[in-house]
Amino acid sequence: MEPRTPRLCCLLLGLLAGWSSALEIISSGPTSIDQASGQSAKLGCEFTLAPEDTGPLDIEWSLVPPDNQKEDVVVIFYSGDRAYPDYHDPMAGRVHFHSADPKNGDASINLINLKPSDSGTFQCKVKKAPGIQTRKMVLNVMVRPSKPRCSTDGATLEGSNIVLRCTSKEGTTPLKYSWEKISDSKLLPASAVLDPVSGTVSVKNVTSSASGSYRCVASNRVGTEDCVLHLKVTPPPNTPGIIAGSIIAVLLILLIIAIVLFCCCRARHRKKYEKEICNEIREDVPPPKSRVSTARSFTVGSQRSSLGSMSPSNLHEYALKTQYDKIPSEEFERPPSHAPLPPPSAATAAAVAARMSGPNLSRMGAIPVMIPAQNRDGSIV
Repeated sequence: MEPRTPRLCCLLLGLLAGWSSALEIISSGPTSIDQASGQSAKLGCEFTLAPEDTGPLDIEWSLVPPDNQKEDVVVIFYSGDRAYPDYHDPMAGRVHFHSADPKNGDASINLINLKPSDSGTFQCKVKKAPGIQTRKMVLNVMVRPSKPRCSTDGATLEGSNIVLRCTSKEGTTPLKYSWEKISDSKLLPASAVLDPVSGTVSVKNVTSSASGSYRCVASNRVGTEDCVLHLKVTPPPNTPGIIAGSIIAVLLILLIIAIVLFCCCRARHRKKYEKEICNEIREDVPPPKSRVSTARSFTVGSQRSSLGSMSPSNLHEYALKTQYDKIPSEEFERPPSHAPLPPPSAATAAAVAARMSGPNLSRMGAIPVMIPAQNRDGSIV
């Protein structure tokens, strides 16, 4: 039994030596690839064959699920000198072999127009009986950062605290942010505190030297984007001057309001005074002219009373003066259709005198009155 042991060992060593020189995958590239969405990726799988590998060549690329309980999903397949690329519908038309003839030792594939859903573990299996070899690669399809937005929080006044913000809405985490000053000294303020995760720069007690242009860069493993912020720090406002100006403005407004109210009150008072003047009865204003009928009745009544009190001796004088005792208003206000009455004639005056004689007046109930005679100059005779 002992002489057979060395022979078995030699046989096993020979078999191992034969297997070691059989089919072998020689790709030495990275087993993990990070690529941006929309770009292309090459998954390398180069191999060599041995003379004893005489079986048919089969090449299979598949997606290995994270759950070991699930089966692998074939992406592309090569067998019988023919490629079958459309095995996986989500990648149909976007995956193909890198070499036109994979049997020459290049089983690498190209994936174009990558999507985040393409991320996963890919396995390359090369089989040529009796040799079989596999190689796994991890593909991470990431979204590059979108163009960030730069902004400031807080008043940009000297002595105040401000925060510079930089945010990208899109991008596969982890995202990193960096700030730099691209003007003047190109150094951030001494009191600046940078947070690369949130993308903020806090500056306390800011001074005018912090004014300038700043650039923020957002980056992840597949790309970078940046934005520029122009910061201008202004001196604090003149608070006493503002207060004084506000007081003056308020006083001017109050003065204008007072003037307007005064003018309104004065106009109202003047209007009221004019209205009272219009309604007031003035003593120096002549009375309104009487009507024709009133004047006429007054004249006739006056004449009758005068005739009743006169004596027969002065009837002739009364008849002569009658034409001068008329009321002026009667002459101007009488309508054109009423002509003035002519003065009484001498015969008429005599008839009136005879009618007004003493016996007749006594019968009528009149009382005789003695009227003193007057001369021409007005003295009593």
